[in-house]
Amino acid sequence: MLRTHLTTTLGLRYPILNAPMTPPAGGALARAVTDAGGLGMVGLDYRDPLSDFEAQIALARDGDPNRRFGIGLTAWSLDLRPEIFAAALAARPLLIAISFGNVAPFARPVRDAGILLAAQVQDRDGADAAVAAGADIVVAQGTEAGGHTGDVGTLPLLQVVLERCPVPVVAAGGIASARGLAAVLAAGAQGAWIGTPFLLAAEARVTEAARERIVAARENETVLTSLYDRVQGLPWPARYRGRALRNAFTNRWDGREDEAAADPDALAAFAAARAEGRYDIAHQYAGQSVGLAAQRTSAGRIVTSIGDGAERLLRACAAEVLER
Repeated sequence: MLRTHLTTTLGLRYPILNAPMTPPAGGALARAVTDAGGLGMVGLDYRDPLSDFEAQIALARDGDPNRRFGIGLTAWSLDLRPEIFAAALAARPLLIAISFGNVAPFARPVRDAGILLAAQVQDRDGADAAVAAGADIVVAQGTEAGGHTGDVGTLPLLQVVLERCPVPVVAAGGIASARGLAAVLAAGAQGAWIGTPFLLAAEARVTEAARERIVAARENETVLTSLYDRVQGLPWPARYRGRALRNAFTNRWDGREDEAAADPDALAAFAAARAEGRYDIAHQYAGQSVGLAAQRTSAGRIVTSIGDGAERLLRACAAEVLER
């Protein structure tokens, strides 16, 4: 059995958390991940009403007040809607993860509520700030990750963060298989924060058209871009671009975001494609591990196959590599 800080402290069978992707990571996905032995995370889009958030929390708990789950929030959006933070505290999850901005203003209320705090970071300054703020866990997110992320690769960033952080570190970005989990555990991470594989989980809030696009995609078919934030008028900080599957829209407009955001025809085409679920123009965020996402499955199978496979690999590698 794998044994890390996550498994012993959080009471997990596997040191795996699903990334709190919005909208895919709703309550059903979180519940399935937790029931399989990981820690299920619920993501909240700051544009959604609180009633939707409360409904997803209810799905995650499924009538069991003791079922463990976490909630993922974005720091910058909490300034726009502080009521989201209040609702997250009131939900009393095991863990609150705060990403993309300064975690310090939120650290004390989380601790005072008896909730563990994770901070997702994309560079050494973010890691230092998270530790100074009192984060219980630091999540080192490499640029291979789907959705919003930074510019440093997972392996270089993980090494930097592991050397600097006196608190447990979780690796994120490009981890999609037993080999990926085994690799980051061998490096010293206490677990993995996994996103892209769960897009194909039956419990994820993903359209069938998007699933088909994900299954067909290869690892070299993503782009890190601010295009989709600009055409939607979303106030994401410029330093956090989004990794999405390439399509005709990104091929035309990536690098020309200002033009796209000011072009009525481009905006109309994007809005129509989103409404119709056409991913030749509409966006589907996914990481560089998308080439490993080959079939629809369940969240439970994803957790157990990655977790059990990593244990077998680590046992085999230890026997082969270490001198007796």
